[in-house]
Amino acid sequence: MRQGVVPEVIAREPWELILPLFVLNTFGSVVLYSAAGGHLRPWALLHEIHFAVFLLMAFVISRMSREFFKMVAFPVYGALVGLLVLVELIGAVKGGSQRWLDVGFMQLQPSELMKPAIVLALARFFDLMPPGMTQTWRILVPLAGIVGVPALLVMMQPDLGTGLAITVGAAVVIFLAGLPMWWFVGAIGAVVVAAPLAFFTLLHGYQRDRVLIFLNPESDPLGKGYHITQSKIAIGSGGFWGKGFGNGSQSHLDYLPEAHTDFAFATMAEEWGLAGGIFVLAIFLWTFRWGMRVAQNAPDRFSGLLAAGMTFTIFFYMAINTMMVLGLAPVVGIPLPFISHGGSSMMTNMICVGTLMAVNRWNGRGGTLST
Repeated sequence: MRQGVVPEVIAREPWELILPLFVLNTFGSVVLYSAAGGHLRPWALLHEIHFAVFLLMAFVISRMSREFFKMVAFPVYGALVGLLVLVELIGAVKGGSQRWLDVGFMQLQPSELMKPAIVLALARFFDLMPPGMTQTWRILVPLAGIVGVPALLVMMQPDLGTGLAITVGAAVVIFLAGLPMWWFVGAIGAVVVAAPLAFFTLLHGYQRDRVLIFLNPESDPLGKGYHITQSKIAIGSGGFWGKGFGNGSQSHLDYLPEAHTDFAFATMAEEWGLAGGIFVLAIFLWTFRWGMRVAQNAPDRFSGLLAAGMTFTIFFYMAINTMMVLGLAPVVGIPLPFISHGGSSMMTNMICVGTLMAVNRWNGRGGTLST
């Protein structure tokens, strides 16, 4: 385009991030349209509305200053801890889990919002800490509280998948903050040693079943292994090019459970095949690369940790969901960003996107519309 054809306020937006995500979300709506038997409702239309509303929210977030992010970091974290406590007291129960608060226009899942909030709180925490403090054991005490309180509250719902997502996002920020490597090696060793004990004493029965079924789904293909068995059948039957739009038998005949949420990738792969899967993963890898480049170019410690943590939050969603539907990880309730239906998860991912756009602006880098 010629200079001046596109207004500067539009041209300076990071379109190399926005446009791929727009394409991915539109593809997700196509998948949800097919999963509903060729109807916009109840999922595809609402999916697009969620994207539009929360994209606007992301643009608002991207305009916020670094000082504002620092100012709200701990209050936002504290408010979400309060909401997690409120969930325990009056939260709605669905599928045996107590995770939601009814806020009128949507069922809010505070544990979802804690994923970016824990990254923001830890980025601010390390921003306040002198660099030498990260090498002393005293820093572990406040870190254990910041990470442990929300993680335990979420696991009590029970929601092991989201609890692990919060913990992993926090671990990424802590690792990048420069804590001694041997602490992480020791922590991993402790987890390996404690895992068998935790498996038999801390996990709920259905959570233990998920792990056992993950190891051998064929042991109960019509019962506890039904989800992952049907998911692998759907993905495998799609071949390279898929069965074609609207021709997915597993989802249309209701063999595939949660075809519009946790197993939306399997719904997509049956109709669009390996080619569709590569397309989806390529956009996610592009987003991950863009986010990490923003983190590398960040002007200070706070901004760099914030951008990297938000990038890994989106990446963790994608990695765990795709591994789950392929049978490479136990089944957990983690949706696929921009493909699966769900307002809370869309809000969480758009908060991450808006934050990345903000850090990109702090870097002094605008959009990339050609002139």
